[in-house]
Amino acid sequence: MWQWAGLSEKKSAWAGGLSSTVYLTAIEFLDAHSSKWGWSWSDIGANIIGSGLFISQELLWQEQRIQFKFSFHHKDYGEPILNTRTDDLFGKVWYERMLKDYNAQTYWLSANLKSFFPKTNLPPWLNISVGYGADGMFGGFENKWIDVDPGFPVSRTDIPRKRQFYLAPDVDFTKIQTNKKWLRTVLFCLNAFKCPAPTLMMDSKGKTKVFLIYF
Repeated sequence: MWQWAGLSEKKSAWAGGLSSTVYLTAIEFLDAHSSKWGWSWSDIGANIIGSGLFISQELLWQEQRIQFKFSFHHKDYGEPILNTRTDDLFGKVWYERMLKDYNAQTYWLSANLKSFFPKTNLPPWLNISVGYGADGMFGGFENKWIDVDPGFPVSRTDIPRKRQFYLAPDVDFTKIQTNKKWLRTVLFCLNAFKCPAPTLMMDSKGKTKVFLIYF
């Protein structure tokens, strides 16, 4: 956007990275005044690191060799009380769940191998990605809440809140060559999402699992 406005590549990198940090900090202030969530220094840190990663790559390589990506899958929690809780907390329709259900989201750093090893015979679209997610989260700080109907307190501290780490191959869709402008636009948009692939997962409790296909 800043380049379209006429700024140089260097100035655009700084303006884009810093303006995004300001925008996201405003959202963090809104969270800070929410009784369900509150202020989070780790969120602020993640915002700064994300903008810093973008700025540093633009200044160093004039391209994004390491990209942030996102994946989501609909999750059934298996118990009526948990499904009721998640419907109330995250919403019932898929697009609400995609934005709010942290248990079903994964955030990825996806690195293009050919960009780092240009003299190899690796396909230009091949990436390796590291993901981060969570499970067992049914509240902002702990798994306790007031049931909507009939209004009784519920405690599910028996469900552990876990961090999850992933390793998987990925596809950089922008590296797929095509002469069609509309198709390049589609591939650019697709590149915001992690491509489904075989995945290794390890959680903070020491459990390891292999998925044939994970998204």
